[in-house]
Amino acid sequence: MALDGRLRQPGSRPFPERPEGEHSMPEIEHVVIVMMENHSFDNVLGMLPHQVRARRNVDGLPVGRGGRQLAVNRDAAGRPVRSHHAPTVCPGSEVTQTWDASHLQWDGGRNDGFVRTCGPEAMGFFEQSDLPFIYSLAASFPVGERYFCSVLAQTYPNRRFLFSGTASGLIATDLAASEATPAANGTIFDRFDRLGISWRTYYSDLPSPAIIPGTLTAARAANFPKIAQFYVDAAAGNLPAVSYVEPNFAISSEENPQDVQFGDQFLERVVRALLQSPNWKRSALFINYDEHGGFYDHVPPPAAIAPDDIPPKLPPGSQPGGYDRYGFRVPLIAVSPFARRGYASRVVQDHTSTLAFIERAWNIGAITLRDANAADMTDYFDLRRPAFREPPRLAHAAPIAPGLAVCRAHGEQPPTPSAPGSSAT
Repeated sequence: MALDGRLRQPGSRPFPERPEGEHSMPEIEHVVIVMMENHSFDNVLGMLPHQVRARRNVDGLPVGRGGRQLAVNRDAAGRPVRSHHAPTVCPGSEVTQTWDASHLQWDGGRNDGFVRTCGPEAMGFFEQSDLPFIYSLAASFPVGERYFCSVLAQTYPNRRFLFSGTASGLIATDLAASEATPAANGTIFDRFDRLGISWRTYYSDLPSPAIIPGTLTAARAANFPKIAQFYVDAAAGNLPAVSYVEPNFAISSEENPQDVQFGDQFLERVVRALLQSPNWKRSALFINYDEHGGFYDHVPPPAAIAPDDIPPKLPPGSQPGGYDRYGFRVPLIAVSPFARRGYASRVVQDHTSTLAFIERAWNIGAITLRDANAADMTDYFDLRRPAFREPPRLAHAAPIAPGLAVCRAHGEQPPTPSAPGSSAT
């Protein structure tokens, strides 16, 4: 937002007096983004303030005396269901985050519709023993306790906000509709190419930017290497200016019914590769989740700036709403030598804040009204004092995950690896 209180406009630069594309943050030469899938803040990190003493300041799940869980939603019959430790690391397929379900879960800010739309599993959460690696990251590195997904909807609309600052009318994970809908004002990849900023999307089964037509082209083939190249580039100190590192969307993205411990193992491998890289001393890594997956969070999403004048394409009978409200909170952890130790950000942010950080670092013109006015996440860092010049000691992910066999034992089948967000949710 402009200093005089007016909204910054698309195309405006963070530093208008400087040329677009000029690197203005010499401490951070490499930005790495890892977006996982389908979990709310409370579902993954809700127990952080109750299980990690140094993080008692974080706004996690409300817990009373003796560890009594205080968060409650009622089922369709009016029976209360409290937040509870998830009985399996392979959550079921009944939780959902469709446009209608998400708006019913929000329920005008009461956040009381999770069980009615998803069943008791929506109130489940994971503990430090389930996800030891991400908990150890969150014990030291900054977390965003007011980091929201961009819209009360599914994977594709939220990932499009990450790449283009808007959903361009989409409300669902619908591959055909997404492939037929160009980004209204282009993508961040278009800006990278125009300004000569190096970038890569390292992927396992499918690169998620492909959900926006015109992004995955023959001319950009070198920008989309398989994920093994990330580990090679990190070890050699050859990471580009901006990296998107993607999980295997059928195995390790943490979308239900996947075993979330596979996701924890994936995160550990990526993070340790960066910590051991010659690029570490000038890097910033953001770990986030595309949306909440239908899992409970106790913080109501606030109003947001609509990215443009394109309304959501709502079928008849849909829950009313627009792009002028954030989705539910999702985990956000910032990992960098310059990260503020033990910091919990209370600044309202969303996926376009990640865009805003990149735009600030390279003085790139904003894509939409949303990223132009998003908080740019610089509050996570103290660029004068590298608190983590030497990385902290981190726990290892669970060495033997129960895996897909256990998921199947709970009556769940892994999703077909067709696209990110490809399961029933």
